[in-house]
Amino acid sequence: MDDGESELKMLNNEKLELNLELYKNLYLIRKAEDLIIRGYPQDEMKTPMHMSRGEEAITVGVCHALGEKDQVFGTYRSHALYISSTLETDKFFAEMYGKETGLAKGKAGSMHLSYPERGNMGSSAIVGSIIPVAVGAAFANKMKKNNKIVAVFFGDGAIDEGTFWESLNVASLMNLPILFVCEDNGFAVHTSGKNRHGYDSITKIVSNFNCNVIEDDTTDVEEIYNLAGESIDLIKTTQQPCFLYLKYYRYLEHVGIYEDFDAGYRSKEEFLNWLKKDPVNLQRKKLIDNGLNENEIKKVENEIDDKVEKSVLLAKEADFACKDELYRGVFHGK
Repeated sequence: MDDGESELKMLNNEKLELNLELYKNLYLIRKAEDLIIRGYPQDEMKTPMHMSRGEEAITVGVCHALGEKDQVFGTYRSHALYISSTLETDKFFAEMYGKETGLAKGKAGSMHLSYPERGNMGSSAIVGSIIPVAVGAAFANKMKKNNKIVAVFFGDGAIDEGTFWESLNVASLMNLPILFVCEDNGFAVHTSGKNRHGYDSITKIVSNFNCNVIEDDTTDVEEIYNLAGESIDLIKTTQQPCFLYLKYYRYLEHVGIYEDFDAGYRSKEEFLNWLKKDPVNLQRKKLIDNGLNENEIKKVENEIDDKVEKSVLLAKEADFACKDELYRGVFHGK
């Protein structure tokens, strides 16, 4: 084998390794939410659920491109972002079940997940409210000169809020190291963009700011990883923020674990068309096309199944926090 063949083989191995890691992360999120769907009707998880099915490739691709010291902020549809940024499910499920071993000892629930030690700085249930917080963190990082990048994730409903435009303006004015990640699923709850927006293209408007703009509608996690890498490079080289606009389809109802196509605001046919490019299935097929066999993939999946099922069991067996915990870590009193 000559040097050229050896280098090509090494590159192919690196590409396969990357795609396997991306698949593991996608499958971990999908499996975790499978167990939420299975267990939620038992009424042991006392928290509203905003499921991430369909959007997994966005958070996985972006988080995999970020550095270990970088920071992420998210919206209430927080499962995918949390697992993408931490790769852990023990504390995650303990929080879902409201137990003392959870991230916030059961006080945060599904919509306010955070793990600052691993760069997940928090998520918020109020639409658009996390965006100025993330801009503040980016400003602090710039002042500290610590080279940290902030990525803030939000749905397209958040761009209807004034706080988005104020935050974008400040970030562009002050040249802050922040990546705005707009996850557009086509709806703000049940209202489509065409019934909310008096403009044709959000990216055209954002491009008028001192802000880099990248737009794509891919559901391929490797492509999103590359787009995120490009976005991060632009932030570093231009010393300006970046707006990454990506599309996906929310598989389940706005809040809850069921389908809602009978509600009439969207069709089952639309969902089935998006399902043809499901990010988890696409990535699994890519692994097979690149040389992994079914047994190798099943082994990886079985290991993840065991990990997540153990997390659920630990959560169920854990104790609830004492009543005094209600008064810790919160402002109360006169």
